[in-house]
Amino acid sequence: MSGRLIYLIGPSGAGKDTVLRWFREHAPLCPPLHVARRTVSRSAGDAHEPHEFVSAEEFQRLRERGDFALHWEAHALHYGVRHAELRPLERGLSVLLNGSRRFLPQARKKYPDLIAAYLTVPPHILRARLLARGRETPAAIEARLARNAHLADVIAKTDIEVVNDGAPEDAARKLLQHLLAMR
Repeated sequence: MSGRLIYLIGPSGAGKDTVLRWFREHAPLCPPLHVARRTVSRSAGDAHEPHEFVSAEEFQRLRERGDFALHWEAHALHYGVRHAELRPLERGLSVLLNGSRRFLPQARKKYPDLIAAYLTVPPHILRARLLARGRETPAAIEARLARNAHLADVIAKTDIEVVNDGAPEDAARKLLQHLLAMR
């Protein structure tokens, strides 16, 4: 897994933050790996993963200055990964990052050897997780689930698919098994 970008994608509620947290906590047990920290134009009060939080205006300044190796917009928020977060690739380490399904083609253009890992969840489990989270109305959740159904072409372009329908750490262990098998 030397020097590969592992681009983790999946719908909101699939458990990406839990998988990233597991890799941070179990780093000594994993292959040499850096978990990238994103910059997000959202308030720190919404933290579910260790992000760098900036205003939308500050994000635009950073983008215009060229501070991001990767950046995208989703759900009226701006997401970026600073160059420093990907520098471990130059030292032969792999980097795991929470990416965007819609931005996958652009990320592949910039990093053609990236490993696209898709974390998925059966719709009934995803619905229950989103409802329990309480951040969206039931109508917004149904719209999100419908949008997920239209992203089947993204799944077809991934290298790894992990179904997260069990204990939270199970998906992380499954992803680790896939990554070790690709060594």
